[in-house]
Amino acid sequence: MRPSDHVDAAPESPGAGGPRLGPIGWVRFAWRQLTSMRTAIVLLLMLALAAVPGSLVPQRSSDPNGVIAVREQNPDLVWLYDALQLHDVYTSPWFSAITILLLVSLVGCVIPRMRHHWAAMRARPPRTPARLSRLVGFQTVPGDASDVGDAERILRRLGYRTERYGDSVSAERGYLRETGNLVFHASIVVIVVAIVAGSGFGFQSQRLVVEGEGFSLSGASLDTLTTGQWVSADDLPAFGIHLDRLDVVYETENPDAIGQPLDFTAFVQVTEDGDTHPGQIRVNEPLRVQGSDLYLISNGYAPEITITSADGTVVFDEVVPFLAQDQEMTSLGVVKLPDGLAEQVGLQGFFYPSAAQLETGAYASYYPDLLNPLLSLQVYTGDLGLDGGVPQSVYQLDTEAMTQVAGRDAPEPALLIGPGETVDLPNGLGTISFDGIRRYAVIDVHRDVTQGWVLAGAIALVAGLLASLLIPRRRLWVKATDDGLELAGLARGEDPRLAGAVDDLARRLRGGEDELPPRRRWGRSADDPPATADDHRE
Repeated sequence: MRPSDHVDAAPESPGAGGPRLGPIGWVRFAWRQLTSMRTAIVLLLMLALAAVPGSLVPQRSSDPNGVIAVREQNPDLVWLYDALQLHDVYTSPWFSAITILLLVSLVGCVIPRMRHHWAAMRARPPRTPARLSRLVGFQTVPGDASDVGDAERILRRLGYRTERYGDSVSAERGYLRETGNLVFHASIVVIVVAIVAGSGFGFQSQRLVVEGEGFSLSGASLDTLTTGQWVSADDLPAFGIHLDRLDVVYETENPDAIGQPLDFTAFVQVTEDGDTHPGQIRVNEPLRVQGSDLYLISNGYAPEITITSADGTVVFDEVVPFLAQDQEMTSLGVVKLPDGLAEQVGLQGFFYPSAAQLETGAYASYYPDLLNPLLSLQVYTGDLGLDGGVPQSVYQLDTEAMTQVAGRDAPEPALLIGPGETVDLPNGLGTISFDGIRRYAVIDVHRDVTQGWVLAGAIALVAGLLASLLIPRRRLWVKATDDGLELAGLARGEDPRLAGAVDDLARRLRGGEDELPPRRRWGRSADDPPATADDHRE
């Protein structure tokens, strides 16, 4: 008869199917599920999948202009972008929830394993099994109980922990395998915490700066500024950057890579604490100033344009950055003139560093450097939409309320201007001059106080992973019997070299014989008789 509390016992009353979990029991059950390794792996995969939208959809923190463009191109999906916070993936509540759950799961999983591993490392090696013939690599070498001490010394020299049990010695090694596994998981926790802390205490800003100009690290002079939750614009370091020149080197010898950029170098002047000193920013070689890293992330051309009204008054004299559209540096730019001329004027066009006319009559650039620069502009008149209170991008021209007066769909062709040339604007509005060309650089100023922690965590992660994969966990035993010294081994998991380790120990006990004994497979030598049914039952 089964006891009343047996799992298969009949319930004492209808509806009673066994013990019920109370509130504390449910909390323990939920905690065990959350801190299991399976849950940690699932959460890690969820975090990887949750990061995918952040790489596919422009983010406000890194590409604000891309966010504006995507929302304008897909007005029907704006509600979805906002509902799922796809433009702020890495700061969204759902991404943060997955990150927090992953941290809790890893911490709750790693800490108990650390306690168990610490206890296992301090414990004595297990007792010698009674029948070593059932284990891997079993073999017998000449010797008696007096040779067990020699076997123990050999095993210690080979890196094993040993324990004597009468006429036998038990040895084990490979605890660093589990240590590496724990270091691997602990490193993931360190990296995730460091990334979260870095986003909270760091900042990132960008500024497009033309040769001969500069900027200071303040919110008013930056194109974009993203600060962490615990950083404000007042906490930014105080220094200024002046771009002297930007040097770009292109491939000119390899016929398969003509025009490919080889190197970018920005020569700058850094002003901090009342002192000015030179500096250089190169690709993958940032300039560090007051704990912040300055990266060179983009470059382009900025034509110097002067526009004069019909009465000879200069109404526009600026350097206009044009954004590169392809590898040949064909660049798109916009000029807006709300005042100074008889009516509002907008110019939109392309800059070709090395212009060539195609058979269709259109122009294209065939090389990214300045070999044959040409500026092609389409002219619009009408309402620029600047008085509506809606912010506009300086790199886009809203032509909905404007009329094209020069260009492909206008009575007059687009304006074609070379360096040093001046042409008339349509309808007697005035003239436009192409005075020169400068380069510009987009400089990213980034501060992450946890870079060192992330680097250390990444190194520890790789080291722990290699240790967990390459270090074998094995045990060896040597026991004195009437027939000699019995040797055998046992591995935790797959260890194809375990039998070789037993053979090596046997060779050392024989006194370093050159000939290795025949390989044993699962406790039998090549000279043993075939296995019987009784052996299989054992």
